[in-house]
Amino acid sequence: MIRIGIMGYGNLGKGLECAISQNSDMELFGVFTRRDPKSLKLLTEGASVYSADSVLDYKDKIDVLVLCGGSATDLPKQTPQYAKDFNVVDSFDTHAKIPQHFEAVDNAAKEGGKIALISCGWDPGMFSLNRLYAGAILPEGKDYTFWGKGVSQGHSDAIRRIDGVLDAKQYTIPIESALEAVRKGENPTLSTGEKHRRECFVVVAEGADKARIETEIKTMPNYFDEYETTVHFISAEELKRDHSGIPHGGFVIRCGKTGAERQNSHVIEYSLKLDSNPEFTSSVIAACARAAYRMSNEGMTGCKTLFDVPPAYLSALSGAELRKNLL
Repeated sequence: MIRIGIMGYGNLGKGLECAISQNSDMELFGVFTRRDPKSLKLLTEGASVYSADSVLDYKDKIDVLVLCGGSATDLPKQTPQYAKDFNVVDSFDTHAKIPQHFEAVDNAAKEGGKIALISCGWDPGMFSLNRLYAGAILPEGKDYTFWGKGVSQGHSDAIRRIDGVLDAKQYTIPIESALEAVRKGENPTLSTGEKHRRECFVVVAEGADKARIETEIKTMPNYFDEYETTVHFISAEELKRDHSGIPHGGFVIRCGKTGAERQNSHVIEYSLKLDSNPEFTSSVIAACARAAYRMSNEGMTGCKTLFDVPPAYLSALSGAELRKNLL
């Protein structure tokens, strides 16, 4: 059994606990939290909750420590810190900062003789793999990635920081005309705002200036200013009733040509439709924890990504079973 430790018990940590229960070769050793351990109640019988400060006391009892914190402030510090003493997996998803995160984690993991698997999820993660496969198969072509329809947690948080806003959910929605043009192999050149639009559902304090709030949302740099954005003001009851979930998904598409005259067009598409973004992400992470465990047992050290993982290492099935049933 692969003994998994969970660092952090938010949406991702809770999802991972459920994912572990669906994998017969894994068991949850325990959850480590910055909150009062007595305040958490786990679903897993026999698993314990510990203070995050005590995690080093259990390094010989945990095969893989999964870091379930956020990419903005938690993982840049936690992953290099814990990679010295544990095999670790994280879901770091700030694409532009992956190279520097990789370097910091690689140095730490090599120092400790451990394996670290970073940026595990669906993007980066499964979408990354599909971009790699499609580009290798169709070297003359173009990649397109569409996200949604789904809740963007980062954009929702940005709206909630506006003065007068009590709560909010923001949906990223692909623009259908752009998606269809790509699927037809037209290879369009699309700006950021031509691929997606944004829809916001906002609860405000009594007497708040809705016109000001709407303007602040629509003109927010790096979040909304490049997009067609619609703002709906609704009650807290409506938000809870109609927008309590965290769905997401998207499409990775590559259009390419082959033949002596490049006369034949091909479209490769991979898509996801997710009821729960964190639960699906944690399911990817569970498979990656298995891969990290196997790579460690083979003596590998340092930082890795899904690009470095043999596909068979993700599966609980044996090589013979994979060849018989899936090849």
